[in-house]
Amino acid sequence: MIGIVFSTKEEAQPFLATYQRGRFDGLGEGESFHDDTLLVSILGIGKIKGALRTERLLKSYKLKALIHAGTCTALNDKLKIGSVVSVSQVFEGDRIELSAPTYPRMPLAVSLTKLEQVTLVTQDHTVQGATELSYWQRIADVSDMTGYAAAYVAATHGIECQILKVISGHMGIDDANFRKTLSSAHLAMAEFLNTNLAKFMPEA
Repeated sequence: MIGIVFSTKEEAQPFLATYQRGRFDGLGEGESFHDDTLLVSILGIGKIKGALRTERLLKSYKLKALIHAGTCTALNDKLKIGSVVSVSQVFEGDRIELSAPTYPRMPLAVSLTKLEQVTLVTQDHTVQGATELSYWQRIADVSDMTGYAAAYVAATHGIECQILKVISGHMGIDDANFRKTLSSAHLAMAEFLNTNLAKFMPEA
């Protein structure tokens, strides 16, 4: 059995409503549903919830692999909104108060090489101003609030973690139709997962 974890119910809902005719529909934050091959859970937003709930999940279930799926914000305009990308490296990016910060990068497995591969920075804080944005643009491609925590905990359990993200916006650029754009991104991820899920299943 593999696991798919989302950060929010909003991100997960299109997949919950369509996987196996909605057999996981109704899942709430902090809950997990599973069948014989797949477990789905909603972690909540942020590194603390992501870490604690991934830890609890991996202690409660024997998973062969973990997928963290959801939305992210592109740090530049090269990545198209609505496109699904695979994270090849992730790091934690909130320790900006250090005079000489270092951000160890965690390499991740990539099953579908046809997807564009990106570097993800996970941050609880909001990027402020052009100077900080320019800094992150030099070392990462996309940003989220949970991915690093899920990947780190999986690594401590010796479990392969893949992070799949759909671009829902560009950092520093306002979107007048943000809610519509976000909903479309959630639908794109659900369609991608339903189409490709079998490719992530470990061989028996």
